[in-house]
Amino acid sequence: MAFGIQRLQHLIVLVVYDSTAKNNPMSTAPASRITSKSIRIVRVDANIEREALIRPFGFKGGYTTENWQVMAYLEGDSGRHGIGLGTQGPLWSDAHVFASHSESGSNALMFAMTEFALQLIKGQSFANPQELLDAIRPELYEYGKAITRHPGLRETFVLNSLVSVDNAAWLLYAAENGITSFDALIPEQYRPALSHHHAQVASIPLMAYAIPVEEIKQAVDQGYFFMKIKIGQPGTQEEMLAKDKARLTAIHHAIGHARTPFSASGKLPYYFDANGRYESKETLKRLLDHAAAIGAFDQIAIVEEPFPEELEADVSDIPVRLAADESAHSDRHAVERIQMGYKAIALKAIAKTLSMTMRMAQVAHEHGVPCFCADLTVNPILVEWNKSVAARLAPFPGLGLGLLETNGHQNYRNWEVMRSYHPCSDASWTKVKGGVFELDADYYAKSGGLFAPSKHYEAMFARKA
Repeated sequence: MAFGIQRLQHLIVLVVYDSTAKNNPMSTAPASRITSKSIRIVRVDANIEREALIRPFGFKGGYTTENWQVMAYLEGDSGRHGIGLGTQGPLWSDAHVFASHSESGSNALMFAMTEFALQLIKGQSFANPQELLDAIRPELYEYGKAITRHPGLRETFVLNSLVSVDNAAWLLYAAENGITSFDALIPEQYRPALSHHHAQVASIPLMAYAIPVEEIKQAVDQGYFFMKIKIGQPGTQEEMLAKDKARLTAIHHAIGHARTPFSASGKLPYYFDANGRYESKETLKRLLDHAAAIGAFDQIAIVEEPFPEELEADVSDIPVRLAADESAHSDRHAVERIQMGYKAIALKAIAKTLSMTMRMAQVAHEHGVPCFCADLTVNPILVEWNKSVAARLAPFPGLGLGLLETNGHQNYRNWEVMRSYHPCSDASWTKVKGGVFELDADYYAKSGGLFAPSKHYEAMFARKA
């Protein structure tokens, strides 16, 4: 069900704050000054749809039951416009905000930030979307801290609130400059990191704590070969470790013998996501020792975000590839994690904005660190934004293709209805075959349908006669 800004107006708290406040990490990022140029924003608008999940989605000690799909509208003085989509993830982006409010309340706070961002850029002119977003992020961050009453608000919460605005800005920029392909949209300085055209991209489903091992086996039987498996289960550190050991043993017993043509070894690569639950390197090493004891160690391709963000320790002695996700808020943080010994970066154009993602991809490329694209349980059109990045990244080591997590089909109650909003919903490259997306010439010619209008979303912003 969609409803407009007016329905949420009473939830937006009016606050007075100092936009030049100290300890604002957003202010440390290079912020280009908005210049007077041809693209002037004369009209803004926003809307949301609340999409229910099939079952409560649990991680980081909380559960979500629905995801808010946000639409941002930007119109230039030429009459051209861009409609950008975003999926909100308050629990993922700042668990403190989520825990301090109701589920709807935390979503409303994030949407209030989206609306505030739109009001900040209304009437402004910009040369490119990154310039536009850089200019407002410090003030938006201060506003977010004020309305959430959380002085330590994570930067990812701010970036998540900007995804729809950023996408709309890129689409307006493309319309104003006659750009009709994703390749042409990429600024020159980021093309070294986004220069590939993979014929195949692996589709990564998500296996949460409660997913039975039999379902993981069924996914392998269907052709999926690279699955994201949640570890870091509830309980004390000892309880967590015991549960994770048992889970790893059961999974390896069920699928450890399976083979795939996509990995160099022919074995299934294991991708574990701990969401920061392991409080020490010693505890993680005990899990890895267990993996070695059962013969699973050599198949561990990635352990994502094993430690709390606050644990700023050298991890180069961990004998598996650690990937940074939530802790890599920006390109600056990505460099910090790489210097700590992290050997992969999870990119989220659908959660941290395309503008920031391109910067992160480039710094990772310059440091020789591979990237892949992770999901936020986003809608089908946002899957294409993420896929556009995954399709152009360098091949992931040991696999020879791009990696794209997408789990919306596993979690949304109305996934097929949402798919109908995609302007190219019947295209073969929107569907998974044997665990991969096949990306042919038609896919690259149409840029995943990103520049084609969606009748569903266009209708939301049609002017009333």
